[in-house]
Amino acid sequence: MALASNTSLLPRHQPLPCSSDAAQAYLPSLVRAGRRRAFARPVSAVHAAEPAKNPIKIKGPAPIAEAKPGKWSVESWKAKKALQLPEYPDNAELDSVLRTIENFPPIVFAGEARHLEERLADAALGKAFLLQGGDCAESFKEFNANNIRDTFRILLQMGAVLMFGGQVPVIKPRSDPFEEKDGVKLPSYRGDNINGDAFNEKSRIPDPQRMIRAYCQAAATLNLLRAFATGGYASMQRVTQWNLDFTEHSEQGDRYQELAHRVDEALGFMAAAGLTMDHPIMTTTEFWTSHECLLLPYEQSLTREDSTSGLYYDCSAHFLWVGERTRQLDGAHVEFLRGVANPLGIKVSDKMDPNELVKLIEILNPQNKPGRITIIARMGADKMRVKLPHLIRAVRGAGQIVTWVSDPMHGNTIKAPCGLKTRPFDSILVCFLYLLLFYSPLVIMPILLQEGSHPGGVHLEMTGQNVTECIGGSRTVTFDDLSSRYHTHCDPRLNASQSLELAFIIAERLRKRRIASTSFGQLNNSLPTLGL
Repeated sequence: MALASNTSLLPRHQPLPCSSDAAQAYLPSLVRAGRRRAFARPVSAVHAAEPAKNPIKIKGPAPIAEAKPGKWSVESWKAKKALQLPEYPDNAELDSVLRTIENFPPIVFAGEARHLEERLADAALGKAFLLQGGDCAESFKEFNANNIRDTFRILLQMGAVLMFGGQVPVIKPRSDPFEEKDGVKLPSYRGDNINGDAFNEKSRIPDPQRMIRAYCQAAATLNLLRAFATGGYASMQRVTQWNLDFTEHSEQGDRYQELAHRVDEALGFMAAAGLTMDHPIMTTTEFWTSHECLLLPYEQSLTREDSTSGLYYDCSAHFLWVGERTRQLDGAHVEFLRGVANPLGIKVSDKMDPNELVKLIEILNPQNKPGRITIIARMGADKMRVKLPHLIRAVRGAGQIVTWVSDPMHGNTIKAPCGLKTRPFDSILVCFLYLLLFYSPLVIMPILLQEGSHPGGVHLEMTGQNVTECIGGSRTVTFDDLSSRYHTHCDPRLNASQSLELAFIIAERLRKRRIASTSFGQLNNSLPTLGL
């Protein structure tokens, strides 16, 4: 499930399927909460390498001073500087709300988070591919069963396509605190679990009661997703038929029909071999949820000690990530995350110092446990080419095991002539393919392959709805179309058609890479897809 850069959003819960069987690899994707992303079953993780025999020396700023974390507790973050947190006008009401949430049942469970960590460890070793997708900011008013179903469905479809193409299982903050219009300056909208998006003073006041509504919405979403995942909606036969329907009605359908029919033929072979369509492997899927760890009081209130292991888990979501603006080594968000046992993500841009990234990983994963850390690179292709190799070399030189994932959305945001933010489909595609997928002996290898790492997955902001927020795609959305169905509360999202088209193109490249690697004796292991 998805990545946003807003201050505090509802936990986005997006499904993330994964499976131990190749047949199950198609399963859904992980849901992002808050800024939630869904992981679809294809998982392709990056192997952050065995310790390098000759550590690479990195030129640049002086080494970051060693962080010396003290004893951790669920409240130790309060002694640190906390950025991007709202100021509530009534602390007594805030405390009352947090005590109420502390008594609520967990939204997710420790065992589920541990299983996801195992799947992400496969991705880190190049044995799976991560599909993480969802809204940038989930709203209360758009919360309904149809929207949840549609996003879950598109993740299922993307996971099936990526799993077949890669032959691996698929694992399914505001920059300014104020906003000004017509000379009126108000606090920025930070997500529905903090304040409202209406541009008036009352709506923009942080309201702690919104956290209770956010909890209820997250719990209801997860309950519905569990029903979809086990009740037959996620059957492989159904998902394959959806993809065949897409190719028949797509303007570039001929391009994708061969792959869709190959999946259909594979299902026929499996049925002939005795694996019928009513087998649980073919009718159910696993999923996980994810979101940015931003609103620390809410996260603390849902943190529980696991009775079987004695470890603490943030039970608001299976997977949490720290954002570009809150990843300070001595900051409150890093302090909180170092003590919870959930698998964690780190958003990095071209501004990240390689030495600082190594220190941050040391703080969050001192035991160097595979699957614990996912690095999500959010930068455009040009900056990736210059900046990302230094980060990869630093991590490899330190012998740290991580999963490398591309966020091709945030580095490609532009302003349309009408004033709306948008993202060109072609730029998103080029950015992702440049980093991870295209392999040919006739061209320069992508960054991860050059640096000896594996492509681990993709992190998308997307929806199952027919919105017009990103331009391009085979069903071309133009600048003039943007205002017709521009519904996002934060950043522009790929619509259902664009998301599935992207999955087909990625699957084609994965397949070409797999064939090329077999021919040249490289990258000859196939990858499962994970959904998040």
